[in-house]
Amino acid sequence: MVFSDKMRDAAYYHYSPSYEYSLGIELVDEKQAMKNHANFRYTYLLNRKNTQNSQRNLYFQSSLSAGGNDEYSYGFLGDWETRRYFIGFGAQELKSNLRDYEKQFVQIGFAPYLGDYGDLHSWLMIKSKHDSRTDKWNTYPTIKFFKGDYLLEFGVDENDEPDIHFMIRF
Repeated sequence: MVFSDKMRDAAYYHYSPSYEYSLGIELVDEKQAMKNHANFRYTYLLNRKNTQNSQRNLYFQSSLSAGGNDEYSYGFLGDWETRRYFIGFGAQELKSNLRDYEKQFVQIGFAPYLGDYGDLHSWLMIKSKHDSRTDKWNTYPTIKFFKGDYLLEFGVDENDEPDIHFMIRF
């Protein structure tokens, strides 16, 4: 996975020995602090509910930095989706001996068409992010494409900053 926004760029590789958890490493470029470091990450599926028409997921996520400064994070991610509608959220607390801050996001969207398995799927979404370092909510449109093992989400916030999420599963 690759993430990029105005605060940081990150590349994340993880391995899932089972569907319940994953272990990974994340390489991070903190743009504002002008600092690079690596995080060891752990994600655990707390709850999943599949129905005939929808799926719901709740994850615990955590990280421990190899960059010193006693950096670590923990938080929750969740989503609910049907083939037509999507709602997602995340809350994360990041701690170090240099700074503590929080990040949250909510995202809602819909699929303008329903594709079959293997087709290109598209989602039109609204994302709202908050970072306690700026103490502002930033709300903007995003578009998500998914096909097979590839996912691309792209948006441009109200400050004309790109917000990109790219993922390949293998």
